[in-house]
Amino acid sequence: MEKKLDGWHSPSLNKHMEIVTYGHFGQALLLLPTAAADYLEYERFQLIDAIKPMIDAGKFKVFSVNSINSESWLNNRMDPKHKSIRHNQFNEYIYHEVIPYIKTHTSQETPITISGASLGALHSANLFFKRPDLIDGLIAMSGNYDLSTYTKGYHDEDVYFNSPMQYLPNLNDDHFLPMLKQKKNIHILTGSGNYETPEATKAFSKLLSAKEIPHELDVWGPDMAHDWPTWRAMLPHYLETRF
Repeated sequence: MEKKLDGWHSPSLNKHMEIVTYGHFGQALLLLPTAAADYLEYERFQLIDAIKPMIDAGKFKVFSVNSINSESWLNNRMDPKHKSIRHNQFNEYIYHEVIPYIKTHTSQETPITISGASLGALHSANLFFKRPDLIDGLIAMSGNYDLSTYTKGYHDEDVYFNSPMQYLPNLNDDHFLPMLKQKKNIHILTGSGNYETPEATKAFSKLLSAKEIPHELDVWGPDMAHDWPTWRAMLPHYLETRF
């Protein structure tokens, strides 16, 4: 399996950001870390090993980036307004820097699926539903899709527009909503074991159904906890059977 470490000074975030690529060919899979972790988290927890056969076969080329959650909602010493600003800067980094990087290292026609677990699932879903013109598919694992869960009572316009549970009910435009209704690969997964919140995933699925956005809800059993063994089972299963 080919592995390439890279990085650049991000204009959006005004800091150096690393990225790692696994594989030589295939559909693009963009992975976002779970919480305050880095771009090598999925490798350290053996998730890359779990999907290695599909990478080696040229079915997927995987890109993994750093989190900035420690400079945003997970930073208890930071002013909440600055947290929301930093969150938006991360969005800009993905849209205007990472997506073009992926296209340069695949092709302009290569579809991009975004995926993450836990807080990474919220980020993945948010990035996907805000810009379905840039991102083609979503695999969200063990997420809570209301950003207010992480804001400790703070709310502003940025929180609203980064919380899919809040802004999607009011999405009635003639551009992005029809685009979302045409998407083929929206997968919302959760376990039912320790520290999972399947009710949050079910509520999000109910919202998507109300908006007539096709998706797959998959609730795994009580043996599936909010932890890496669950995600190491989920992601390879979906990449193998749905793509």
